[in-house]
Amino acid sequence: SKDNGNLIRVIRGHVAKNSYTGKIYTYDGLYKVVDDWVQKGVQGHVVYKYKLKRLEGQPSLTTTEVRFTRAEAPRKISELPGLVCDDISGGQENIPIPATNVVDDPPVPPSGDCANNKNCSCAQLNGSDLPYVSFKNIGRLVEPKAVVFECGANCSCNRNCVNRTSQQGLQHRLEVFKTASKGWGVRTWDTILPGAPICEYVGVLKRTEEVDGLLHNNYIFDIDCLQTMKGLDGREKRAGSDMNMPSLHAENDSEAPPAPEYCIDAGSIGSFARFINHSCNPNLFVQCVLTNHHDVKLAKVMLFAADTILPLQELCYDYGYVLNSVVSPDGKIVKLPCCCGAPDCRKRLY
Repeated sequence: SKDNGNLIRVIRGHVAKNSYTGKIYTYDGLYKVVDDWVQKGVQGHVVYKYKLKRLEGQPSLTTTEVRFTRAEAPRKISELPGLVCDDISGGQENIPIPATNVVDDPPVPPSGDCANNKNCSCAQLNGSDLPYVSFKNIGRLVEPKAVVFECGANCSCNRNCVNRTSQQGLQHRLEVFKTASKGWGVRTWDTILPGAPICEYVGVLKRTEEVDGLLHNNYIFDIDCLQTMKGLDGREKRAGSDMNMPSLHAENDSEAPPAPEYCIDAGSIGSFARFINHSCNPNLFVQCVLTNHHDVKLAKVMLFAADTILPLQELCYDYGYVLNSVVSPDGKIVKLPCCCGAPDCRKRLY
């Protein structure tokens, strides 16, 4: 068959207690011999072996159907032949969905990461390159950007895609602790590398006009990404600030409003992020991230490492207040001293 190209019909037998012969037989189609060899068997006899390849274009294997019908399918995902992924849904489904590949040699998993995909639409929005690089399975932001476009619900990649870094949850061991002069603070137990994600600032989304005058709520974070892109009030412009995308700006208004339209109020509901203190020489920076929409006024507010942070160091970022910008209800300027202790401390928070 190998030399002459003759085809082989393969019939398989299966044990069946309800059959009077004790077996049932299934026809598995036409095969051709692609290799043969001789080896010594278990009892020392010479055994002739053949490697068969099933011809393409035939109906699916009846044997496979019989085994699944009779509950002879692998009971463990780890037993699947050609297993390349334990769960392609990345844990998003109640039941894991494994992926197998018995065709390629060596087997390769289905594509699900945009790391090398230059056709990724999100990469194009970021300026043709993805904003993250992967290091030890953790995405690291290459540089602070005006806004980061991440893959979202409409993308075909899986949840482990490097361009979903802000969606991966907490990656480092942290501790909330009481400081001597700044109230509560947050410090790390791990070494954190530059560009590594720390957390999202979460709370209740509100319009800034709703919280104006709440001087005793110290956990309000303005979503000022649009103002940063425009460089207003002394904000430093970042890479990508000059991108001209209508979806990033207010409708029928090419100029950014003087004040952020929305804010995040973590006063009553929030995460440990609200306990991260200010510093005039911070080791974190704020980054606006867009995932499932392109409205920069409602961007996620993320904190990333600006430098290598060693264990037990306190995490801090620049709150970005403009001096004399906080005014009491009676019109008087409110001043708050800064206690960050940095060598170049500005002495006042606002």
